[in-house]
Amino acid sequence: MAKIVVYTTQVCPYCVRAKALLRSKSLEFEEIDVARDPKRREEAIRLSGGRRTVPQIFIDGRSIGGYDELYEMEQSGELDRLVGASGDAA
Repeated sequence: MAKIVVYTTQVCPYCVRAKALLRSKSLEFEEIDVARDPKRREEAIRLSGGRRTVPQIFIDGRSIGGYDELYEMEQSGELDRLVGASGDAA
């Protein structure tokens, strides 16, 4: 299944929303708190093509953007296609 990685901070309301959306679909994801690890923050910036905001969400290594993009993907059905129709992710 798809591997989902979410770069976050604890005080970010959009991070909370993104994680809630993923959990509502029973999708597993790896959360990386960049507030506590500057190297991981730089990693997120590099992998996302220079984006400095959180959350930064990756599905199978593909940068999909932040919460707004995740929500749009959910509304259009693209999220289900990316993670597999079963809704399970590892």
